Amino acid sequence: MTTKLFDRRKKRTRFRVVTNAGGRPRLSVFRSGRHIYAQIIDDRAQATLAAASSNEKEGKAPKTWNVEAASTVGKKIAERAIAKGIKQVVFDRGGYIYHGRVKALADAAREGGLEF
Repeated sequence: MTTKLFDRRKKRTRFRVVTNAGGRPRLSVFRSGRHIYAQIIDDRAQATLAAASSNEKEGKAPKTWNVEAASTVGKKIAERAIAKGIKQVVFDRGGYIYHGRVKALADAAREGGLEF
């Protein structure tokens, strides 16, 4: 369940990201209390191009809610995106603050080869 303020931040962030994307796909992050998820979305085709989460069976960390798990997801999403020929994306943090798990995911994705 999200709050009204969270939804306003998410809508404001999404508007800025999509209008300034320049045709690049969007790296969207969803963070729950237990897991973190990342998707690369093509807004024009309305399709998910690649996805990764801390909830996957392969390479699952014993703790899926910490910064280490988030950085693992960032590396996975970068690896899968580059395998599909995607190198440049726009980072959509949603309504979350760029700190902690969200920042760890973004930094790991950059280290993995994604540019944003």
